[in-house]
Amino acid sequence: MYKRPEAPKAEHFLSKLQKSMATWWNELALCDYHGQQYTFGELARKIERIHIAFEEAGIKKGDKITLCGKNSANWAVSFLSISTYEAVVVPLLADFLPEAVERLTDHSDSVVLFTDPELFQKLDVKKMPQLRYVVSLADLMPIWGSDEGLIKAYTKIDKSFKEKFPKGFDASKVNYPTDNDKDLAVINYTSGSTGNPKGVMLRYECFSATIDFGQRFIPCSNADSIVSMLPMGHIYGLTYEFLYPLISGVTVYYLGKTPSPSLLLKAMQEVKPYIVITVPLVLEKVYKASIKPVLSKWYMKILTAIPGISGIIYKKVGEKLRSAFGGSVREFIMGGAALNPEVERCFRKIRLPYTVGYGMTEAAPLLAYEHPWDYAPGSCGKAVDCADVRIDSEDPENVAGEIQAKGANICSGYYKYPEADSAVFTSDGYLHTGDLGTIDANGNIFIRGRSKSMILGANGQNIYPEEVEAAVNQRQFVAESVVVDRAGKLVALVYLDADGIKNAGLDEEAISDIPEQVRRGANRHLPPYSQLTKVEVVLQPFEKTPKMSIKRFLYK
Repeated sequence: MYKRPEAPKAEHFLSKLQKSMATWWNELALCDYHGQQYTFGELARKIERIHIAFEEAGIKKGDKITLCGKNSANWAVSFLSISTYEAVVVPLLADFLPEAVERLTDHSDSVVLFTDPELFQKLDVKKMPQLRYVVSLADLMPIWGSDEGLIKAYTKIDKSFKEKFPKGFDASKVNYPTDNDKDLAVINYTSGSTGNPKGVMLRYECFSATIDFGQRFIPCSNADSIVSMLPMGHIYGLTYEFLYPLISGVTVYYLGKTPSPSLLLKAMQEVKPYIVITVPLVLEKVYKASIKPVLSKWYMKILTAIPGISGIIYKKVGEKLRSAFGGSVREFIMGGAALNPEVERCFRKIRLPYTVGYGMTEAAPLLAYEHPWDYAPGSCGKAVDCADVRIDSEDPENVAGEIQAKGANICSGYYKYPEADSAVFTSDGYLHTGDLGTIDANGNIFIRGRSKSMILGANGQNIYPEEVEAAVNQRQFVAESVVVDRAGKLVALVYLDADGIKNAGLDEEAISDIPEQVRRGANRHLPPYSQLTKVEVVLQPFEKTPKMSIKRFLYK
């Protein structure tokens, strides 16, 4: 069975960042689309100023610092400032509800919070008792403090900077730590809307390994640009739309909140990205809205059935699609879920350079990838070379088993969650992914099922049905529920409490109003990315296992 050669030891990603800054000092590094811009040199200067402020305010190496806000150049500056200072970054999704932000900021023991001013207005600092300072992502200035340390540090930052660098600041003054491979770099929470938090602990070497893989297998350069669409609070967007390209010299453009389709395509036309990283649902929507209607016309069906002409037509369709994304895209990389077979067949016909990878937060994030020209349809690529990926099966080619992994990119466990740590690794140190798969003779991995019930949102967010169901089940007259994904929309299947309805003396009209009342009520307690679009009533209790768990696979 084919297996990639083992990866060479990865150079520390902060060492690579330091070299990139020296090489492209005056070149653009981070840009808000039609907004704030920073060259690599300006980025380095911003980082040093924040380091000085941290030091004077008494922030220490290893302190936890939460970063929660919409994608922006200042978000990226903040992340790098925290990481190069050797504090621990705690990135949270901007769509988390305020109470979730409060809970996870406190759970992570964070002493500083970087956030958007609009979100801060909704937070109660009393619920984050360990917090010392809050910094605005709008201008990177402190907006609250339990003491005046950080505020005073910022009021004299210009003087402090000149004192530290009396002969001026240039690339030769940039010096980031690289002797911390095994140290904790990031705590990335995989969940935050309800329930027990799970903070994945990722070391510096996790990022070094996965970034090095990206640079070797998906090469890019200072001549390239990328549009960041996925939330950087999610490990997929953080690593592959920010760290890996930036460290390679790429200019990163941020669109802020989730853009409208028209704004996204406008930005693509202007930026001309070398790569598009997304989830299958996005390109499936493009197929259904733009490609399928064209190819389904009666005369197109006749033309595409004629040898020779069909190839010309499919080629034109592919060129038009690539042009819509700026015309410079070398790869469309999808992850998080399987691609619809109908869509995949079409993409191959139009020669779209696409591939589907596989990963998870605990792997920072990649576990499998393959170049578009070697990608096997239906697979999720081949195992990355920075990890040993195996199938727990006596016959991995034919009998599905759990996908397990061990390597430099694999997390250390979960922050303050020892009961999860003991269950997430095998006795010989491999990560339990919870996903089932097979692997063919060429090393291609095929996902055959998921022992987890996670749903991937359109923007890369992990949606846990149990958390949505918890909000649904709290509504009046709901006995139990199952949340399912239908074409990218969340639908709650609900079994009603007949006794409760009878005791309330509801008439038929009132009963018919229950589903919409449940939907609206639940959505008030759910973040935007996990809002319900519909509630359907089922007439029988859900079938269950002997442990009384609902058999989810029976419901769609």
